[in-house]
Amino acid sequence: MTPNARDEGRIKGEACERLIAPQASPMKFEASYINIAMFAYLHTAGAYGIYLAISEAKWATILLAFILHEAAIVGTTAGAHRLWAHRTYKATFPLQIILMLLQSFACQYSIFHWARDHRLHHKFSDTDGDPHNSTRGFFFSHIGWLLVKKHPEAKKRMRRIDVSDLKENKLLMFQKKYSTAFIGTMSFIVPTLIPMYFWNETFASAWHLTILRIIISHHVTFLVNSAAHAFGNKPYDRYISPSQSISVSLATLGEGYHNYHHVFPWDYRAAELGNNVVNFTTLFIDFFAWLGWAYDLKTVGNDVIAKRVERTGDGTNLWGWGDKDMPKAHEEIAKVLSKV
Repeated sequence: MTPNARDEGRIKGEACERLIAPQASPMKFEASYINIAMFAYLHTAGAYGIYLAISEAKWATILLAFILHEAAIVGTTAGAHRLWAHRTYKATFPLQIILMLLQSFACQYSIFHWARDHRLHHKFSDTDGDPHNSTRGFFFSHIGWLLVKKHPEAKKRMRRIDVSDLKENKLLMFQKKYSTAFIGTMSFIVPTLIPMYFWNETFASAWHLTILRIIISHHVTFLVNSAAHAFGNKPYDRYISPSQSISVSLATLGEGYHNYHHVFPWDYRAAELGNNVVNFTTLFIDFFAWLGWAYDLKTVGNDVIAKRVERTGDGTNLWGWGDKDMPKAHEEIAKVLSKV
């Protein structure tokens, strides 16, 4: 059980009972018809995009879609997630602009809404206060939560989330104020016009590969809410659902060390020792820290990590913190790494 998964008191005069994960009360789902129609179109157009990518789209268009996909992931992981949702480090204004632009390619609402909902997820993880409560199953936590209206408990708990820092950020408020036009332009229009103008791509291929790129970016990001709460080991806290997944980390550029992240959400690395081999987001932040554009990077001491592993871990680990199944040679390497 995680301390962030429970709360009690009153919210602006409303009774607020304690929520203890895993918890999901009976819920009457109210469909969000706008979102259902949007995702129906995106998936249909994305499927056609696969056909065009195989049959007629130019390689430059496919490459651009891949580059923008990775850029959108970095904007989400290094920006919306680690910088603004968790404040694990600070960024100069030029870096903030870069991250805001990259996140806008993802078409996942504004950074303000993304960070607010993510803070809600951590505070009330795997309960009705969690927007994508994994207790309701894989589909719900992956995409189903976006097809229905928020649970009343999540709406109520949202008023407890402190977002004053986000509201004070003029860059984020600019993106939020003009989110439909700005994010729409960055996500759909610019990526469609570039291949049409520079290498005479057809509108059909440019548009549908843009849609394909967006829907793939969505599902890759959603894996952190679904797969990383359903599969994998729990070396830091066996009492919570978030788990470690190398495959999710590979797909999301470092966000699959979810058991670690929920135990130590303030660590900018979002993984023990950084694990930079499959944690490109950490490398990205480290590069800008070298430039002086990222600073005040927060980490967790190795001794603190080791003690938590011993106290609440499940005895397994991907990287060597006391893994009972690791060969002796690997254990020696792990001891060296633990001193870095």
